[in-house]
Amino acid sequence: MTSAHTEPAPTREPTQRLHPLTGIRVLSLALNLPGPAALMRLQSMGATCTKVEPPAGDPMATYSPVAYADMHKGIGVLTADLKQADGQHTLHRALADTDVLVTSFRPSALRKLRLDFDTLHAAFPRLIMVSIVGAPGHRADEPGHDLTYMAEQDLVQGLSLPPTLYADMGGALATSEAVLQGLLTRHQSGDGCQLEVALSDAAAWLGKPRQWQLTTPGGDVGGGHAGYSVYACLDGRVAVAALEPHFAQRLCEAAGLSPQAWQTIREPAQHTALAAFFARHSRQSLDALATERDLPMYTLA
Repeated sequence: MTSAHTEPAPTREPTQRLHPLTGIRVLSLALNLPGPAALMRLQSMGATCTKVEPPAGDPMATYSPVAYADMHKGIGVLTADLKQADGQHTLHRALADTDVLVTSFRPSALRKLRLDFDTLHAAFPRLIMVSIVGAPGHRADEPGHDLTYMAEQDLVQGLSLPPTLYADMGGALATSEAVLQGLLTRHQSGDGCQLEVALSDAAAWLGKPRQWQLTTPGGDVGGGHAGYSVYACLDGRVAVAALEPHFAQRLCEAAGLSPQAWQTIREPAQHTALAAFFARHSRQSLDALATERDLPMYTLA
């Protein structure tokens, strides 16, 4: 009796980047950060993206040319003064071939420019409008910025500024998601629609872990768990994320602690013991340890 030789199953290659928005045209009136960052996302999914800027340009180009250049790679830019008739004509001509319009004006400003959804829907019934605002609903005309929306969600600690623009970047992600929602809705109904994206809502979403007390000082990812923290080492710092029991056990073993130490990983004694262990080691030795023991650690200067 002979046995058939079995070939190993072929290795499946990772899925290549998809472009589900190929053929979709997005026009944006949104300046500064959330709108252009959303266009980056939409373009990466295949959309053809164009931005309308006022004659003075986008302020981002002045105060951060690097950010402006990065966000506008492959984005078409039109100049139009929307307060003037010829600017409105330029915009409406572009809207005739547009699937999605992204704005970041306050609702009162859109109404003054006759660019509110009701007015545009009458002229372009299949147009999807995604309106980026600071706060939702009746608060949409209130002034605000990333920092104020973060502060509202208790995400600003002490007198230090957050290390990045969480509400703006979260709002950009929410905007690209809203575009997808709008396209699906239009596919089902055949009609255009309006969706509102509030930056304060984006900050609230990012703040959920704090509301759940995961990131408050006693929470497991807020300092309560000794395996999830930042420690000083000989020549820098090490970010340790040994949160799951098997990682916590492996970390305690690597640090020479007792076999049962991982079971009391939230007690102050284990914080002290791990701090002493890391203080004796260099970044290089800790990088090697992370590889050898398969530990989620990352060293920093």
